[in-house]
Amino acid sequence: MNEQFEALHLRVVELPIEFTQSGPLYGAYLRELPFITAQANTKQQVYRQLLEQYQAYAQTQQTKEEEEVEMTSSLLNYEDLLKYYDGETFDGFEWHEK
Repeated sequence: MNEQFEALHLRVVELPIEFTQSGPLYGAYLRELPFITAQANTKQQVYRQLLEQYQAYAQTQQTKEEEEVEMTSSLLNYEDLLKYYDGETFDGFEWHEK
């Protein structure tokens, strides 16, 4: 169970077992990401929940990185471009006077 988290360089912290009327209640969280927590009646379910939550978190982080726009000279208008011009050739920038 723990091998998948070790491969991701994450450590699972298991909480003390709580005993309820329906049976034992296991709990755990990821040490590196303590907001990812799980509780279930078996350890296997706890680890499955942790893995599902981590995968959802990793996917949202990946989409955030993809949404970030790389700043290039093509995003600047002519006045801003001259303001920051330091003598270098602009990558992919073309100026057409009207």
